[in-house]
Amino acid sequence: MTAETAAKQTMGFQTEAKQLLQLMIHSLYSNKEIFLRELISNASDAVDKLRFEALSDSSLYGDDSELKIQIDFDEEAKTITIADNGIGMSRDEVITNLGTIAKSGTAQFLESLTGDQKKDSQLIGQFGVGFYSAFIVADKVSVLTRRAGTAINEATVWESAGEADFTIEDAEKDSRGTTITLHLKSDEAEFANAYRLRSIIKKYSDHISIPVMMVKQEIPGADEDEEKKDDAEKAPEYEAINAATALWTRSRKDVSDDEYKEFYKHISHDFEDPLAWSHNKVEGKLEYTSLLYLPGRAPFDMWQRDAARGLKLYVQRTFILDDAEQFLPLYLRFVKGVIDSNDLPLNVSREILQNDPNIDSIRNAVTKRVLDTLEKMSKNDAEKYARFWKEFGQVLKEGPAEDFNNKEKIAGLLRFTTTHSEGEDQDQSLAQYVERMKKGQDKIYYIAGENLTTAKNSPHLEVFRKKGIEVLLLHDRVDDWLMGHMMEFDGKQLQDVAKGELDLGELDNEDDKKAQQELSEKHSGLVERAKEALGDEVKEVRITNRLTDSPACLVVGEHDMGAQMQRILEAAGQQVPETTPTLELNPEHALVSKLDSEADEDRFKELLSVLVDQARLAEGSQLKDPASFVARLNRLLLELTD
Repeated sequence: MTAETAAKQTMGFQTEAKQLLQLMIHSLYSNKEIFLRELISNASDAVDKLRFEALSDSSLYGDDSELKIQIDFDEEAKTITIADNGIGMSRDEVITNLGTIAKSGTAQFLESLTGDQKKDSQLIGQFGVGFYSAFIVADKVSVLTRRAGTAINEATVWESAGEADFTIEDAEKDSRGTTITLHLKSDEAEFANAYRLRSIIKKYSDHISIPVMMVKQEIPGADEDEEKKDDAEKAPEYEAINAATALWTRSRKDVSDDEYKEFYKHISHDFEDPLAWSHNKVEGKLEYTSLLYLPGRAPFDMWQRDAARGLKLYVQRTFILDDAEQFLPLYLRFVKGVIDSNDLPLNVSREILQNDPNIDSIRNAVTKRVLDTLEKMSKNDAEKYARFWKEFGQVLKEGPAEDFNNKEKIAGLLRFTTTHSEGEDQDQSLAQYVERMKKGQDKIYYIAGENLTTAKNSPHLEVFRKKGIEVLLLHDRVDDWLMGHMMEFDGKQLQDVAKGELDLGELDNEDDKKAQQELSEKHSGLVERAKEALGDEVKEVRITNRLTDSPACLVVGEHDMGAQMQRILEAAGQQVPETTPTLELNPEHALVSKLDSEADEDRFKELLSVLVDQARLAEGSQLKDPASFVARLNRLLLELTD
């Protein structure tokens, strides 16, 4: 490769990036002016990163220690320039950061687009593609950047018209940082205007802690002749447009709701408003400020447990880390926000954070504050909490296993579908369940199914419907695992209705118990015969008190792994311990009566095997030999028709 070709290259965007750029160019955003917020936000991040790297290498500042963002425009040329003196980028970083969009999940994003311009625009913020919002108003974007600490001739120019490719070229730049020039589309020239730009900056970026500078406006009525005379001789004078004060350092009463919302969008690069936030200053043994946000929508990488997460960490107003995960447990990984501590050292690292006892204190307090915010929302705004639960409920269900100290508090925030629910939504709390418990009921009953339909129609629920006892219908994949760690709530044991021998305690009256005893004794011969026919296929056979409409069901042992958990582990390729179920028969069902009166042993085994396989299917399990089941069923049907 020659020196010339090494200096200038034309490179193609990744396939998904091309598609996404086309969406941008065709005005996917419903609010075009937010392009400036996104570019200023990126510039602010670059300045923060310089501050952090300069903690260990102050020479990165050179002779330019006054950090700022500068906005210029040219009405005639129809250009806007956003410049910062932050960390800048090397050539490789330019290719990596500007040549790909949303490295994880872009294809999934594109599949999620609905064609509704407003809804689609809200999706974009979940993919960190703020830079590309420039193409909403520009038909060409140029980026000149030089990384701090490199030579003048080690700068890079990146250019693209938002089509299939971009060019990258070596260049010279006198100062570190990044300068982005937008060449506006002819119908977007309104943005190359001082008043328009100033109003956008005040609206969206007033909270940025770095000054956003623009040329000082002339004061009407000043000596115009004198000014015109001096214009050619003096450099333009700049002034800060924004307040340039870190929002979290201000008193809560001095910050408006709109300012809180815009700050959230700045730190999260989300385009939707947050559901709620908590701003708190702690003084005493530890001094720190926390500003925590609950997003309105789950990011697409929420289930990638190794994805970047955590809060922005500042020490004495100095940016340290973008994703300090040590301040929140994994089940709260969706929370966004800022922690600013006065007690941590400026040279703090991830390793120090893991071993500093102060971090544990802050983590416990911050975790409690998030849970308190959720509890307050659940009590005061059920509709908003329902929105939160729909987006983040499954993640919160990881909490009881991860956070023993807050298990009861988390349990109070959980929501489930129950046999009391009118629809399919998970809208019932455990506290509501306890309030509705029958007199004499001392357990919270639940059943776990592959999906809601399977759980709702399980034969195990028949006696509960008959007696009007509410049962939790668990259909999230995490639910069975969750119940294994919950054990109880409000002093009430959680009981899987598909495990062990059913004991309804005081909910069964003496007549029920007597009738059950008589049935068991009356059909002891059937039980022995069925046990002998099935052999090792079942642990035991017994007469059931839980069925009213179905002929049979399968039950695992009290301490065995549930069928739903077994299926999840098997699907994940993990070894699952062998469990042998118990078969329960309903002697009052016509099929079981037919079975009991069957004299031919071969037909008895055939019919019994069909009942066992039907019970497996009813609980959502797969048959080990579906072909044999179909063959048996066909033989029985033919005999019936003959």
